[in-house]
Amino acid sequence: MYKTSMESPIGKLWIVAGEEGICRIVFGKEPQEKMEAKTTDLLVQCMIQLDEYFSGKRREFDIPLVPDSTPFQRRVYDRLLAIPYGQTQSYKDIAIAVGSPKGMRAVGGANNKNPIPIIIPCHRVIGADGRLIGYGGGVSIKKWLLDHEKAHKDHS
Repeated sequence: MYKTSMESPIGKLWIVAGEEGICRIVFGKEPQEKMEAKTTDLLVQCMIQLDEYFSGKRREFDIPLVPDSTPFQRRVYDRLLAIPYGQTQSYKDIAIAVGSPKGMRAVGGANNKNPIPIIIPCHRVIGADGRLIGYGGGVSIKKWLLDHEKAHKDHS
């Protein structure tokens, strides 16, 4: 496992990767587990794609992801990856899409444990009433990401 950090418009991000893909993105605080601070090709590719996203030039990521997740969480994350840039869906929409129509809280729990925020866009999931509910990086970062995507949605 390797880690590196980058500055972004929403603060410092730590990116963790293994040999197979990106494992985690952490807001602000350096991951404490023992791993080598090394900038691998995969980490460089991830930083480039994140920079492109933050500059409004990238809407989809095409980097290998290996989130540590349960089968249910993986179904939720796969569904999150299908939410188009600049759009949102409710926790209920996601629960229905993953075959658990009454599982809004379970979807919320999976979002809360999303190890690769931004790339797996849990920020695009909102309350049924349109409210911004929870986000690992804080609701202000969730709002920033949604506003950023809305502002760049129609630009090429």
